[in-house]
Amino acid sequence: DALQRVSISHSAGQCSERGNRPVTRTNSCFRMQRRQRSSYLGLVLLASQLYQVGLDNIPPVTLAVLALNVYLFLCPAAPLLKTCVSVQQVCWFKDWRRLLLSPVHHVDDWHLYFNMVSFLWKGLQLERRLGGAWFLYLLSVFSLLTGLVYLLLEASLTTLTDDQYYSMSCAVGFSGVLFALKVLNNHYNPGGVTYMMGVPVANRYASWAELVLIHVISPESSFAGHLAGILVGLLYTAGPLKTIMERCAEFVTANGWSSYRSRNFRSSGASDYRGGGGGSSGNYQYTPNYRTGEASSYTGGLTEEEQLEEAIRNSLNDRRQTQREAPPPPYGFNLTQEELRSRRLRRFDT
Repeated sequence: DALQRVSISHSAGQCSERGNRPVTRTNSCFRMQRRQRSSYLGLVLLASQLYQVGLDNIPPVTLAVLALNVYLFLCPAAPLLKTCVSVQQVCWFKDWRRLLLSPVHHVDDWHLYFNMVSFLWKGLQLERRLGGAWFLYLLSVFSLLTGLVYLLLEASLTTLTDDQYYSMSCAVGFSGVLFALKVLNNHYNPGGVTYMMGVPVANRYASWAELVLIHVISPESSFAGHLAGILVGLLYTAGPLKTIMERCAEFVTANGWSSYRSRNFRSSGASDYRGGGGGSSGNYQYTPNYRTGEASSYTGGLTEEEQLEEAIRNSLNDRRQTQREAPPPPYGFNLTQEELRSRRLRRFDT
């Protein structure tokens, strides 16, 4: 899950320096410039992994994100030095598009391979649990927030250390999102154990242990980028992010599309659309406008309160009509009007 980190100066393509001393992370910078020399062995291994799993067994959103990352690796939207995210490029030069481009671009084929294999196994579990629509929504939010939190961390380090190196450090890759997904996956499997170099680690601590281990093994990886992913994951599992996302989804669906948590279509056949664990994405359907001039007995678009109110109104009208006419009850039908009315109302109790 290595998020490659590059230090660039004001002249594009040059690695930055800390004072008069060259930064030790210059190798990644030159790897970004010479990616065309890659052997693409990582792509071959990734294709082998996908073949072993089977394309039919990969959920659609996971497969689409995998395909997007591979496509942008082969045909990048811009040179990598113009897609990586840094305080200098985003905040100073106002290049906000980097927040969208940086997660889906990678330094080389091995960077892509390790990230996509990790995403494959996380996507297999989380998309099936959350549903495709919510998983896509989750990936979009995590991708954007991870970049923003990364910028906040690097800006804070610049202020604390008075060293512009942190503001010019540029990060690219999907690893921040992967760390956020790892926190979420561990949250849904709290009792599990992850083995790291043969050492069992409880799932609740696995993300932190992996953060330290990756930085020790690969010092050029972005510690702040990985940490940003963990913080975003914690914002979702233990903070207000999940609630905010659900409120936003409710606001969108309340304008006439779909039914969020079965509010509008109790009897129309649309399944629940839950953002949290165990939910599944429902079919989007338009809510009929029963208040228009189109008179109909269809009540699928009415809320429970409106259905109950309509039932009481009809019952009272029937009662007034029967009191005026007062016909004799048919043979064998000896229910009183109150009993008949209560039976009608009980139809809506369920």
